[in-house]
Amino acid sequence: MTNADTTQGVSPPLLPAALAALEARADPLKAQEMAAYHKARRRYLGVPVPQIEALVAGWRAAATLDQRLALAAGLWDSDIHEARVAAAKLLTQARIRPDGAVWDLLCTWVPGFDGWALADHATIAAQKRLVADPSRLATVAGWTTHPNMWTRRAALVITLPYARVNHPKPADLAIRETALGWAESYISDRDWFIQKAIAWWLRDLSKHDPARSRTFLDRHGASLKSFARKEAARHLPAG
Repeated sequence: MTNADTTQGVSPPLLPAALAALEARADPLKAQEMAAYHKARRRYLGVPVPQIEALVAGWRAAATLDQRLALAAGLWDSDIHEARVAAAKLLTQARIRPDGAVWDLLCTWVPGFDGWALADHATIAAQKRLVADPSRLATVAGWTTHPNMWTRRAALVITLPYARVNHPKPADLAIRETALGWAESYISDRDWFIQKAIAWWLRDLSKHDPARSRTFLDRHGASLKSFARKEAARHLPAG
């Protein structure tokens, strides 16, 4: 626990209070639209992400790390869309020490991913824990062969920070090459979201190492779906 994890004189929210705060901001019409859009079968409240972030900021300031972990676990287990967003936001922070329990909790969520939105919120939180301890890539490697497509996709999303490094160190380059190897192994998977994730990785890489992105596309681009190939090359000069 660090000083950033506590606020003197303020009580952290318990799970019922946190859920009630989200419920108080519910918009039934928006909730119907979100359910139709996301399609995953769970409850939606229709609360926009900025409002969730504002609530989470107060909860984070009032809670110890252990309290944040407990609250995040309860919010995720509620299986309410906005509560799961809040759970991920509670754990999205660059500096958390110690962070082993945070990483462990995030990893328990990964096998149950069932849509891009919640998967991305949770995986962005996990990105920061991977950057904090790159040895965790060994755990991520296990996701690449998981039967759940969203879990396999998360392996590319969590490694995106290594596509965005302008001046990578040798260790960064090693992780970058590992992720590109995973991307190559995914090419035969014709799922739209997997192809999109490959394209996303290469597109981001092209802004920081266009030569490496071009090399990948020269070797494997013809095997990607057309939309993914075009997206991956969006920022590369024609040629």
